Amino acid sequence: MSSRRLPRAIAALLGVVLLAGLGYALRWRSNPSPCPYAQRHAIDLPRPVVTRSRLCDVLEPRPGERLLEVGPGTGYYTGTVARAVEPSGTVHAVDVQSEMVEHLRTRTRADGDSNVEPVRGDARALPYPDDAFDAAYLVLVLGEIPDQERTLDELERVLEPGGRLVVGESLPDPHFVGFERLRRRVERRGLTFDGRVGTRAGYFVRFDASAAERPPR
Repeated sequence: MSSRRLPRAIAALLGVVLLAGLGYALRWRSNPSPCPYAQRHAIDLPRPVVTRSRLCDVLEPRPGERLLEVGPGTGYYTGTVARAVEPSGTVHAVDVQSEMVEHLRTRTRADGDSNVEPVRGDARALPYPDDAFDAAYLVLVLGEIPDQERTLDELERVLEPGGRLVVGESLPDPHFVGFERLRRRVERRGLTFDGRVGTRAGYFVRFDASAAERPPR
């Protein structure tokens, strides 16, 4: 192959790869599902917008609180939040994949985070009573759930009056959930918008639960 044709061939190959990746992302978005355990290493890659410290700034975890994390995966955020609620607080980390739950259990034991309770469960039917948590959070997870509306109902249900809900989203996640639409959906459930950090392409947003504004269940 001539030297002139080589760059064209490389460009064509890159184009095919990009189109294939775009097609995969579109199919994944239209068929929501969690990140497979086989791809778990991608979960621990740095997240420059939705960072651990920024999550804590927005969530404001306090010692002694009972918190819920939905979709912890391998535990990118779990240990940081768990240490913020020590010594008597707990983090219940609910994931739909058994492999992720076991991975998280092993990781938290190795890190000495004894106040983390990994739980196999479905966000659409959380295994907890009403008003069970001081706060709940999920990062890069909501768009992976087939029934987001049911999940938001469940999160509202398990938060105690005055509780806090924090949602984190960031591109290029194929399941990215835009801020404006998310805010409308959460506020319909009686939670109050309490602030956002970041940009349209990546953000943390916090909502507060108020007994006076809750719709009847």
